[in-house]
Amino acid sequence: MRSVLFIVVLLTTMCSDRCFSQPPVRDWARDAQRKVVKVYGAGGLSGLEAYQSGFLVSPEGHVATAWSYVLDVEPIVLLDDGRRFESKIVGFEPSLELAVLKIEASELPFFRIQDDLSPQWGDPILAVSNLFNIATGNEPASVMQGSIAAISELDARRGTFKTPYRGKVLILDLIANNPGAAGGAVVDTQGRLIGMLGKELRDTATGVWLNYAVPASALRKTIGDIIAGRKTTTAEDLAPPLPREKSHNPDTLGIVMIPDVLETTPAYVDDVTPDSPAARAELRPDDLVLLVNGKRVESQRSLRSLLRTIDRRDTVELTIQRDTQILPLVLRP
Repeated sequence: MRSVLFIVVLLTTMCSDRCFSQPPVRDWARDAQRKVVKVYGAGGLSGLEAYQSGFLVSPEGHVATAWSYVLDVEPIVLLDDGRRFESKIVGFEPSLELAVLKIEASELPFFRIQDDLSPQWGDPILAVSNLFNIATGNEPASVMQGSIAAISELDARRGTFKTPYRGKVLILDLIANNPGAAGGAVVDTQGRLIGMLGKELRDTATGVWLNYAVPASALRKTIGDIIAGRKTTTAEDLAPPLPREKSHNPDTLGIVMIPDVLETTPAYVDDVTPDSPAARAELRPDDLVLLVNGKRVESQRSLRSLLRTIDRRDTVELTIQRDTQILPLVLRP
């Protein structure tokens, strides 16, 4: 009996600092929910959802989220308290599948992205997002509790479309990557941001769905650069358009686009004219044009508008997505 009592006392003593020092899960979960937002934008075509998640990264209304087709239009952002804002895309980084939005608000709760966090295998976590569009107003975002199953290099695809992100990811032991969850926050037991939920992906080797998050450490510098204005992809403050006979257009570069049937038809290449600037730069059919001279291409129409500001005698710098790769190309007239 004394031995049993001694063991109980010993375990209680050992556990006193670790088992009872953490606040209740509901406290840090609720704190995380206040910093997570609902994002509504483009969708509907082929059953694509028109919503995803994001999280506040500054008190002035900067929102980090996943770069996706939902952002083909300037999205609407709903805060935890139900307030609704129109947003602007202030920057994005295709290789990280990251975008930063801005809403006109202030004194908001936000995640500080720390550079001294090193999540490990087995760490307990919470995934906070608006999966399945359950929250449509002032309802809190959904919370899932789980752990980090592994930290590994990403080799996956979304349906038949591979992701351009290549780097370490947090493999999650919970079913977190469902419709609407992309861009949600993953936090540790102290409510600190350790990752952003990625899009729905299927593993190329096994064919199983992958639940993962991009580590916050991989996003920290780019988010800071975008907020500080050191990195931008917006098409604001463009130079005035040049006369058509003096400016570039897809024809002068040898680019044949897919049929422009929608207001936001993506800038996919359908064909390349032989012995043209595009052909010499090795542009290929099915390439997606993301940037022109560092400015974001939202659609074929924005591509043509951007080219109208470039003299026909000047080179054109494109950033394109080709399958899983993000590539820079220089088209020389």
